[in-house]
Amino acid sequence: MTNLTAQTRHHLVTARVENKAGVLLRVAGLFSRRGYNIISLAVAPTDDPAFSRISIVVDVESNLLQQVIDQLDKLINVVAITELDPEEATQAELLLATLARSVEHDADLGVLIQSAGASIVEMTDQATTIQLVAEPTVLDDFEEKLRSYGISELQRTGAVALPRLVQL
Repeated sequence: MTNLTAQTRHHLVTARVENKAGVLLRVAGLFSRRGYNIISLAVAPTDDPAFSRISIVVDVESNLLQQVIDQLDKLINVVAITELDPEEATQAELLLATLARSVEHDADLGVLIQSAGASIVEMTDQATTIQLVAEPTVLDDFEEKLRSYGISELQRTGAVALPRLVQL
């Protein structure tokens, strides 16, 4: 891992790419070859099935990130690249968590789920699976609160983002 300085921060980069074999590998490879830590990476088709959007959250100094963006721009299957300021982006991430079920904690857990805007996806006598879609920082807090209930399994998708809409 690269030595990170005080100038390092999380950067959110999105790339609109053609749906072609190997594109994700080439995009992620540009970051990994330079030793940058990818915090999260999410990719899915856009409204046009010929294209996907890749959202990458990376820890790197600003000037070094610009070098990677310049290299991404040279990849033939990359159509557009945007660095989004987290304060100027609408972000969301999905968290799924399975907790061992405990009848004595059901009421408290129910309050936590409701107050966070989460929902129960599946429930058995032994376990409960919960989902929450929110900004990454909200999920960080929710995940921390779930820990006291005993997380059996947890999966997060990584952040996806679009620029905030401009008010006229």
